Amino acid sequence: MSPIAGRQPLLTEGPIARTLLLFALPILGSTVLQSLNGSVNAMWIGHYLGEAALTAVSNANLILFLLLGAVFGLSMACTILIGQSLGARNMLEAKRVVGTGVTFFVSVSVVVAIAGYFATPLMLRALGTPLDAQAFAVPYLRIIFIAVPAMYFYNFLMMTLRGAGDSRTPFVFMAFSVVLDIVLNPLLIFGVGPFPRMGIAGSATSTLIAQSLALVALLTTLYTRKHFLRLTRSELGFLKPDMEILRALVFKGLPMGLQMIVISSSAMIMIHMVNGYGSKTTAAYGAATQLWTYVQMPAMAIGAAVSSMAAQNVGARLWDRVSRITRVGVLYNFLLSGALIGLIYLFNHAALNLFLPSDAEALSQAQHLNSIAVWSFMFFGVTFVLFGVVRSTGAVVPPLVVLFISMWLIRPPFALALAPMLGADSIWWSFPLGSLASMLMAMGYYKWGGWRRAHMLSKPIETAEEVAAGSSPQAPTTGQGAPASVE
Repeated sequence: MSPIAGRQPLLTEGPIARTLLLFALPILGSTVLQSLNGSVNAMWIGHYLGEAALTAVSNANLILFLLLGAVFGLSMACTILIGQSLGARNMLEAKRVVGTGVTFFVSVSVVVAIAGYFATPLMLRALGTPLDAQAFAVPYLRIIFIAVPAMYFYNFLMMTLRGAGDSRTPFVFMAFSVVLDIVLNPLLIFGVGPFPRMGIAGSATSTLIAQSLALVALLTTLYTRKHFLRLTRSELGFLKPDMEILRALVFKGLPMGLQMIVISSSAMIMIHMVNGYGSKTTAAYGAATQLWTYVQMPAMAIGAAVSSMAAQNVGARLWDRVSRITRVGVLYNFLLSGALIGLIYLFNHAALNLFLPSDAEALSQAQHLNSIAVWSFMFFGVTFVLFGVVRSTGAVVPPLVVLFISMWLIRPPFALALAPMLGADSIWWSFPLGSLASMLMAMGYYKWGGWRRAHMLSKPIETAEEVAAGSSPQAPTTGQGAPASVE
């Protein structure tokens, strides 16, 4: 019997289509809840504390997004390592990853929290935050930095569970955190009942409380249920960092985090170009991007799901199954993303009317740009699914290069070059072009690239059978009739 049999359903077993769908849906639900939470908090602040307060939150959230983008890559590296270890039935390696990850994430989060707290005014000035907004942004962001250790560790635990094949538990506790945050927001902003009136600081404090309580509740649940990845008293030695695992977390995690930074920085370039066409065009673009956020969610959820699922199958040397996971993931992208895109085309006016007045000139502009750009998110989805598979082996630099080329070297230059002829349409058409280019490059790398030979560690994680036999891992088959060489 394997060391983890009977403890956690493995993603190396069962029908792929059903397993992937059931694994991806809670991830999608978590993403939707996070966006909903941000929208509700922004509504309270924008409607009741004014434009300066909303500007402050927008600037503070940009800094927070960059911080979470970096930790996303590090925690994704942890997800892949745990997935590969459990796929190989190597519980000892999985525990080493958990122990090193706990020490690393706690240490990094404390350093970030202290440095960020004291550097808050400097960072806001560097962003060019308006002076009237800085008065709101400083207390808000400083409380967010106090919440960073809970946020980072909570994120690490959720990604660890996903690596272990469990996406439902993270969803449940994400829902708990979001509901608590939404309920506490108005109570702490306005000082309802026994709660103090804190203004914008109340919004940040509600996030701090919600994240901290969710973290404590999740840890308590894992130990109460005797989760197989928990560290017992006799296993506290695993908290001493394993240097090879630590190197993998950093050098494999940072390129994945940089992908998020490439995406966000490209978005900043595009909004700068859009601003040049006036406030109505910017309002139209802003309304459209609100819809685009939700259109991208299925692809991002499926990409995260196939990454965890493929990692376990890579660890188990089931390469034919990895290929089938890819095909099913691409199919689900077309079904889910296609359904949302179809709804937007069907209800284009009504959907945009949620954000813009029905008689506004910006509404007609938003409808126009949506008709040009929104369908291209099907390409975006294929790219995310393929990236999710290739990074499950440890091939993390090529996806970063592909994104950089499409979002920095193709999209903005195209929009600038055709602006004299097409005006703002040059920006809208740059989105399908960039998405098509990234998809074609991702498909090329998936088919001909060396991602099957990549490793998270210096060599593939040994399976339980190989550990027992004291043998070195054999070169796995690629599912295409050729062995992948062991580096």
